[in-house]
Amino acid sequence: MTTLETPVPAGHRSLRQRGNAGRRTTSDKVFNAVLTIAMVIAMVPLFVIIGYVTYRGIGVIGWDFFTLEEPPYRRAGGGYVAGFFGTLYIMGLAILMAVPLGIATAIYVVEYGQGKLAMAIRFFSDVMTGIPSIFVGLFVYGLMVSGWISVGFGTFVAAVAIAIIMLPIVTRSAEEMLKLVPDEWRNASYGLGAGKAQTILKTVLPAAAPGLITGSMLAIARGIGETAPLILTALGSVFIVTTLQGDPQAAVPLQIYNGARQPFEEGLNRAFGGALSLFVLVLIMVVAARIIGARANKRK
Repeated sequence: MTTLETPVPAGHRSLRQRGNAGRRTTSDKVFNAVLTIAMVIAMVPLFVIIGYVTYRGIGVIGWDFFTLEEPPYRRAGGGYVAGFFGTLYIMGLAILMAVPLGIATAIYVVEYGQGKLAMAIRFFSDVMTGIPSIFVGLFVYGLMVSGWISVGFGTFVAAVAIAIIMLPIVTRSAEEMLKLVPDEWRNASYGLGAGKAQTILKTVLPAAAPGLITGSMLAIARGIGETAPLILTALGSVFIVTTLQGDPQAAVPLQIYNGARQPFEEGLNRAFGGALSLFVLVLIMVVAARIIGARANKRK
């Protein structure tokens, strides 16, 4: 037996649809308002920190701050030239260790690795990304500073610790970028007679280069502000140290840490100036990474 439904008049259907549309619009506005409020609440601590660090540190920022050595904490003036030199020295070595190795590992995982080894590399990369940096510093300290190798404090062991922190970030970001290269490009390269190595070097890496640069810069931004590993490896200094190993090395995070621990106002202000300098440096690197990534997406 067929049941006949009473047709809804066009006017009633229109009113019902308008009512549903009004409710959806109201829900969207409420949801957007809640998300906006949550975003503002989350941003307030960030702006407070940035504002306070800028307020305390902007007064010491100047040419002398980047060219002079740090005086005793109670004295005004001076700067963090030793820390900036040491940070650049350590980071330069860490980049040479972490970036090529991380990209090479990602190439293996994406282009060659299909078995348990590739799965193990992915797993340990994810685990290493979340390990507290103090553990890395303690590992390098026990292995190289006073343990099995026992070469003492210095620039090289500090760079090793920072490179270990950077390595999983470079590896995972490079892996994701290499996966975004279309397989059709690889097949076209093979069709033209190129081998595996030629395809990777001439096709895959150039296509993924902007993403690889972005991931590497984000890893550098993470490593440049680390303090805990440097306490156990570089140890710190207020003088410019050029030796590769055997002498304690300065670094901006260490000078900030030491300056913030003492009660003298001038030393504290220099610590805030160092923190502001690091913040600006990291901000520049992150913005540059975003710009490179955005330009790469536009080309695609």
